[in-house]
Amino acid sequence: MEALRLEWAGGAPKLWTAGAMARQGLVTTVSSPAGTAAVVGWVGSLSARVAGARRLLDDFSRPGAAPCLPTGDYAAVLVCRDRILLMRDEHARIPLFLRESGGRVSAVSTSARSLGSGEELEPRYFCRYLTGNMAQPHSALTPFAGVHRILGGEMVELTISGHVRGRMFRRPRQAHDPPVPTAGGPCLGEAAKDLRRALENAVGRRMGRTTACHVSGGTDSTSIALLAARLLATEGSHPGNLVLLAGRFAGGELSGEQPYLDEAMEGIRRHAPTARPVIVDVDDVADFDDFQHHAGDTDEPHAQAFRAPFWCRLHAAAADLGCDTLLTGCGADPIVDANPFHLHRLARTGQLRQLTKQARAWAAGSERGLRDIVHAYVVQPALPLTAERITALVRGGTVLGGLGTFGRPRWLRPGFARAHGYRRAGIAESRFVFGPKPEQSLYGAANYIAAPDLLSWHRARRDGFFLSHPFLDPEVVAMMRRLPAEAKFHPGRPKAVLREAMADLLPSRIRGRTVKVPFNELYARGLRTHGDELIDLCRSARHPLIAEMFDVETLCRAVKEAQLGIGDAYSWDRMNSSLALVMWLERLPVTACP
Repeated sequence: MEALRLEWAGGAPKLWTAGAMARQGLVTTVSSPAGTAAVVGWVGSLSARVAGARRLLDDFSRPGAAPCLPTGDYAAVLVCRDRILLMRDEHARIPLFLRESGGRVSAVSTSARSLGSGEELEPRYFCRYLTGNMAQPHSALTPFAGVHRILGGEMVELTISGHVRGRMFRRPRQAHDPPVPTAGGPCLGEAAKDLRRALENAVGRRMGRTTACHVSGGTDSTSIALLAARLLATEGSHPGNLVLLAGRFAGGELSGEQPYLDEAMEGIRRHAPTARPVIVDVDDVADFDDFQHHAGDTDEPHAQAFRAPFWCRLHAAAADLGCDTLLTGCGADPIVDANPFHLHRLARTGQLRQLTKQARAWAAGSERGLRDIVHAYVVQPALPLTAERITALVRGGTVLGGLGTFGRPRWLRPGFARAHGYRRAGIAESRFVFGPKPEQSLYGAANYIAAPDLLSWHRARRDGFFLSHPFLDPEVVAMMRRLPAEAKFHPGRPKAVLREAMADLLPSRIRGRTVKVPFNELYARGLRTHGDELIDLCRSARHPLIAEMFDVETLCRAVKEAQLGIGDAYSWDRMNSSLALVMWLERLPVTACP
């Protein structure tokens, strides 16, 4: 989807923005004697989009200026008198691409497809994409040769004629500096107060005229909706409307979530009686519904396209009510819960007695075996590719057996993998996920685990809003990153800091729950309904790269195994990504784009 485009005509830059998206508030353009700034998304706060865009232009248009990136969910193009700046916020919700050759940029856009050609694809990208769900957002490669992604937190400086002057990364500016831990380490109560303050700020920055909140009945989404309700109830602080958006399952396992959902809605409306509950019946929705559309029409292959039907149903209801932002609880699991990779730090620093003690506590609190805990959080981060090979040998015998996050799927042809750097991509991906300090890498990787936003971006023009994730706000992440492990880890009580922070607001039933019903039923139903159709689509695919890349019959056997329940979440994710890539390639126009 193209929200803005920068091109050169006669050596002069020409900036275009989508009029419909500007009227919806999704694109903001401001001008001054210093130049023009076009911002997709928002800078600083959602309710002050114009002011935020103007501050961005004022801060960065001064010669020699090198300020920190402001907070927000945005991609921006600044055409100044003496230079052009391209930038994205650290979490990279909004895409931005450039077409470059010989050190000169010929076009910039929010759409890679509009800059590229279906006849000139980049095979290395597809190897990177197939290493795992997190590969797309942090790789400069795109599906199209010569088209490159501007990364999260990156600022690219061009001359007025389009020549690249430099690329640099900027840290985001914190709205409030996170508290410095005391000498003895903060207690749970102190940490909870700091988290509550950071979350309130994060929610406040994202409130619009009509704000929708996902409400599932879980701790995370209910906490965000409660904070939004409290802010609206505070006289004069955030005038606007609140929509409480939820999906209702009348039957099956997911119907067990209904009592929690009802209590969450009641608790939220006690603080904001005017909040409007919108309960969408989703019993007829299954994963992989209309998969050709959801997987084939996005700007890039979308690994989570199989789940799009459920979210599209909910987002359409919010769009009908004129919502201009939709807040979710995404990100709470990796950000505000205890960090299990702290065990890797203990092993790395030789604190074996403490490692054993805490690993036993983790095993007891999560109802997992001690061996599983040590393998997942000590061994695998140290030797990720080796650990996957051993697991594949132990669980082999089927297409999906032992297939983890980085290992080559059996349906990816070895020749293609060797020729286009699959092993290098797997190593790069494993280093991104774990890094030299996995307990720190988790926070960066969490941004891509928790909130793949290709669906939100693809639907934004139709819906009139972007998804926004307060738990992934830089202030919240910085605050939780600085907490010592002992302040966050309470065996048997996941997300202890969040529960303490929201103790005065969360309904008792939700405050005490530790397990939610997963969406496995939706996935199993989708495969039962559409499995044969997916197999037929793979076998009938005609794009030449599909046969070069995949052994289609092996991929079809993987779909059959998944229908029978063989495999696990990791192997199913790999299969889902591959199916999405097949659909994307098959629907890709092969004529060159302008």
